[in-house]
Amino acid sequence: MTVFRKIQNLMVVALMSTTATAALSQTLPDYGASNVPKKDAEYSPYLNRGYPEKVLWGDTHLHTGWSTDAGFMGATTGPDDAYRFARGEEVVSSHGVRAKLVRPYDWLVVADHAENLGLAPMALEKDPALMRFSFGKRMAELLADGNIDQAYAEWLTAVNEGEDPLDDNSLRGTAWERMTGYAEQFNDPGVFTAFIGYEWTSNPGGNNMHRNVIYRGGKDKADRKLPFSNFDSSDPEDLWDWMEAYEAETGGRLLALAHNGNLSNGLMFDDITLSGEELTREYAERRMRWEPMYEVTQMKGDSEAHPMLSPNDEFADYGTWDKGSFGAAKEPGMIGREYAREAYKRGLVYEEKLGVNPFKFGLVGSTDSHTGLSTAGEDNTFGKVSKFEPYLINGKHNEERFTDKVTGRVPDPQGRNFDIFHAETLGAGLAAVWATDNTREAIWDAMKRKEVYASTGTRISVRVFAGWDFIEEDVQRPDFAETGYRNGVPMGGDLTQAPDGKAPTLMVRALRDPDGANLDRIQIIKGWSDADGQTYEKVYDVAWSDNRALGDDGKLAPVGNTVDIENARYTNSIGDALLMGYWKDPDFDSAERAFYYVRVLEIPTPRWTTYDAAFFGVDRPDDMVEPTHQERAYTSPVWYTPSNG
Repeated sequence: MTVFRKIQNLMVVALMSTTATAALSQTLPDYGASNVPKKDAEYSPYLNRGYPEKVLWGDTHLHTGWSTDAGFMGATTGPDDAYRFARGEEVVSSHGVRAKLVRPYDWLVVADHAENLGLAPMALEKDPALMRFSFGKRMAELLADGNIDQAYAEWLTAVNEGEDPLDDNSLRGTAWERMTGYAEQFNDPGVFTAFIGYEWTSNPGGNNMHRNVIYRGGKDKADRKLPFSNFDSSDPEDLWDWMEAYEAETGGRLLALAHNGNLSNGLMFDDITLSGEELTREYAERRMRWEPMYEVTQMKGDSEAHPMLSPNDEFADYGTWDKGSFGAAKEPGMIGREYAREAYKRGLVYEEKLGVNPFKFGLVGSTDSHTGLSTAGEDNTFGKVSKFEPYLINGKHNEERFTDKVTGRVPDPQGRNFDIFHAETLGAGLAAVWATDNTREAIWDAMKRKEVYASTGTRISVRVFAGWDFIEEDVQRPDFAETGYRNGVPMGGDLTQAPDGKAPTLMVRALRDPDGANLDRIQIIKGWSDADGQTYEKVYDVAWSDNRALGDDGKLAPVGNTVDIENARYTNSIGDALLMGYWKDPDFDSAERAFYYVRVLEIPTPRWTTYDAAFFGVDRPDDMVEPTHQERAYTSPVWYTPSNG
């Protein structure tokens, strides 16, 4: 890389934002007397634009000690710690380790489990609302004596029997009102958004069907109806009924975020409902009304694509967890109903059949951390639960951090080994939202319209627009975003009724994380269905770094690898800070339904296990995971529907 190119990349990082580049393009006025503006003229070109200009980073899925599984596994952090940490403050972990983010988040959803919300902290406090119950007293006694493992075991036994051991609305209301109070305390419109939310922990047969419920409004409405829990039902359709009733009763707004489906054993995107019925138009409409987003990447693996489903995609095998769910082993056919790309393809066929696509969701990433600390950076990963946090035991590295099992799976009757260890967890994920303002309402609205994207933990800025008339020069325009909104649709949008002779054109900009690695490439993933109901996919490289050329096989050579594994370091001497791409679908058939989304890849960097090993001076778990990886971002798609659709 030349010195000029290095300087150019640094300048791009500093200057490449929508508002900054637009400002540079403005022509200075002639201040002659004849050009003095009228008193009612609005001089600033940035007033009342009406479209999103901010990419806002957050986490839709963070647990604190108020989740009973987290609290009974050592988490002493509360929602107040979580919000303060996300705002950029230094906090202390459950094991007494100081922690801080490299940069604050813009927003956060504390999504503690609805089931026995607040049990651990209320037991430690001997809260009067809890002490009215014999089970509550038993939990308090065990925790007071330091028998946290016994408390967890007894709670799990009670929960697995299917009954709520603390079935009391007054107790639930006490815990919920305290939770919503924390969100109100830390919500600061324009500066930091603290969402009210919770996790509905559906677990039929041990299969993960969890959803996070996110409120658009505040405590005044949220407190009027208690959260819906797995004690009420494990069926998503019953959750949607509850959400509909909440909106009717309170005037508030809700949406649900489905968790990554790789531990659902084929249930997340099944061909039948949980009650065994065939999918209908009504089902598809309701699902997309209430669940506009899908969590495609988090600590428990990545669910964008699978190498068995996408054998021609060299980057499909990332964070793959395909050994089974918490209750059973994976069986043939399940994987095809668990991954986002395959669901997108099958959704096109369902749309042809039902008239509505049940799998037309946007993509976000999040952590699912149960430590109260949303640490998505590989060099700052505090783990899935508090027992896996980075800390010393008698002066030695906590070996459980690498070697403990994290799935809790029952033994397989056929003797197969489906164990997954904590070393195999991902650093986490993050959610990016293109919004007009940093407020609950603006961010929630962006989620609802799917103008969101997922990251595996790094803060890559990505923007994509699709239309019929973009030209290659549009990607270079200083008013890139304005042009995109005026002449096309953003991520999460729809194209319909292709003009004669036209094909979809996409323009993409991707900017590296200012504190992270350079970019390797931009790819566009297309999926489509034909008249016979067969589905297809293809990955296109559309922009890349380092002046590489596509080979005769259409493949791009690897970007290289600068990682010093022993010292957990890398350099940005390869890759580019900014990549821009223009692409026109070369194989477009206006009669075929299709979708397009963008995947952006960074250059290789150390995995969190490599950072850990270097910091603590211990052996890397190279028998479980590779020491390096390529972090990435996935945008929500743009869908094309034929005119007869």
